[in-house]
Amino acid sequence: MATLAPVHADLRSCAEVFNRPLGDADPTPRHTISEVSAASGLTAHTLRWYERIGLLDPVDRSASGQRRYCDADLHRLAFLGRLRLTGMTVADMLKYVNMARRGEETYEGRRQLLEAQREEVRQRIVDLQATLAVLDYKIDLYAGRIADRGGAPAPCQHRAEEEQSA
Repeated sequence: MATLAPVHADLRSCAEVFNRPLGDADPTPRHTISEVSAASGLTAHTLRWYERIGLLDPVDRSASGQRRYCDADLHRLAFLGRLRLTGMTVADMLKYVNMARRGEETYEGRRQLLEAQREEVRQRIVDLQATLAVLDYKIDLYAGRIADRGGAPAPCQHRAEEEQSA
């Protein structure tokens, strides 16, 4: 029966490492797939898929064959999660990871990929701000009508006017 490496009191938990992926990563493969799933919000199936397609490096295994993730795996998963939040495709995430594996020679390519993604995020923010302005206008419009009628919504008199402001 294999024994796992002892866990030292100064090591951060799986959730702590995932939520604050800073500093040097402890290389000890000690986090189970269920811990990583709980910390990351990714299913065990997705974690295995990330490994299979190459977003994660091959994960170490315990003597019984169970996956054991190290802090560096969690750091990468946290970053990949941020990239997904930006709307980056899995294909572009894989392109980024493959460039990162090749080292410093790919800094320029990685920078360009991230800059392009940043521009998409900025455009999405502009679009969301415009959408928010429309929602704010509508909410103010309806709040004004409700206040004018003592709490009852006013009947729509000009359907075309309403549709134009939509």
